[in-house]
Amino acid sequence: MVVSRGKNPSAQETFLQMAQAAGLRSRLLVTLGLLVLVRLGMYIPVPGIDRAAFSQEVQGGGVLGFLDIFVGGGLSLLGIFALGILPFINASIIMQLLTAAIPQLEDLQKNEGEAGRRKISQITRYVALGWAILQSTLLSSFLLMPFAENPGLPFVIQTVITLTAGSMFVMWVGELITERGVGNGASLLIFLNIVSTLPRLLGQTIDLAQTGSRETVGGIIILSLVFLAMIVGIVFVQEGTRRIPIVSARRQVGRKLYLEKSNYLPLRLNQGGVMPIIFASAVLVLPLQAAPSIANAFSSPGIAEFVARYFRPTSVLYNVLYLLMILFFSYFYASLVVNPEDMSRNLKKMGASIPGIRPGKATSDYIGRVLNRLTFLGAIFLSLVAVVPSLVESATRVQTFQGLGATSLLILVGVAIDTAKQIQTYVISQRYEGMVKQ
Repeated sequence: MVVSRGKNPSAQETFLQMAQAAGLRSRLLVTLGLLVLVRLGMYIPVPGIDRAAFSQEVQGGGVLGFLDIFVGGGLSLLGIFALGILPFINASIIMQLLTAAIPQLEDLQKNEGEAGRRKISQITRYVALGWAILQSTLLSSFLLMPFAENPGLPFVIQTVITLTAGSMFVMWVGELITERGVGNGASLLIFLNIVSTLPRLLGQTIDLAQTGSRETVGGIIILSLVFLAMIVGIVFVQEGTRRIPIVSARRQVGRKLYLEKSNYLPLRLNQGGVMPIIFASAVLVLPLQAAPSIANAFSSPGIAEFVARYFRPTSVLYNVLYLLMILFFSYFYASLVVNPEDMSRNLKKMGASIPGIRPGKATSDYIGRVLNRLTFLGAIFLSLVAVVPSLVESATRVQTFQGLGATSLLILVGVAIDTAKQIQTYVISQRYEGMVKQ
């Protein structure tokens, strides 16, 4: 086997390990098998619904068309996994907000170790169950009822049980992928939903280029160049770090004196990765989900029309809210990932310090200021990536991606980078295990 001498494994070594190492190969097969299983579940129909009529309604656009894109086509197929991973994502958002607001939950997360995190995960599952029941009830009562073969309370109960069970199964698959597969299960399921819609969107774009005018073809070329530039920018930002130099104190062990060692403290430019964009997208989907139910409850179709018009990805209101949500979740997620006080305390315990900065509160304040600046720059970049392609779509009048190209692109690249890093970590661990055996 070819082993690279550098810190990171080469592409040849990575592919050889993926094919030959039993541990990594089994993890990859488990991941692929579970993702295929979830995708096949999209095609198992919910009983008692006229699927042809409902599919035509979804393909007509509007709120249902947008939701169908976000859940990977599961809504138009009316499969048992139509809700997908959305209830779990929404439950995760709720729990992270509650953890920051409720001291008991914060104590569980920070001070109870693995047992506390397991308890929070269990509470998140219960919240996801309740959220799935609520979403499936709204969906079956106000969206599927007109297309039901035998409308009534038994139909609603049957549909709620089916969709809720499907959503809980998808949540379990996501956790199984995280535990026994490669990558983050929830992120990979969202990745799968986006990838499943790309062939159709690319096909529509190619058809538009073949039948459109020169201006249309030029707009498609401009949009493609913007996407390529965004991919390059995403990779740089995802990999960008601020290295804060730290110096270890001199130590004397026996008669030997160990001199100062210089090292650095890495702070990522984008601490939250793809999570701020996923959370912001999930929050902005909520008005689209609730609008038909509210409109039917108050007999006011204007509510659904207002939401469909102003909460589309190409509208000004949507983009403004999108920017604010990304900024909020970037700072919120950075505060969960990095705690300047804990970092300062750990540096003091190790006998290390930042040159020119006194240990203790001065160090934590300095790290906090650097982290705030990095988070602001990362949030601004995420906002530009999310909004600029949508504005270019509106300017070029190329709407085949329906405003989701930027969000999809960011999630695709981010999840791909995170998964590739985890695979590299397994390859490096296999390399060291081979050295020990030798």
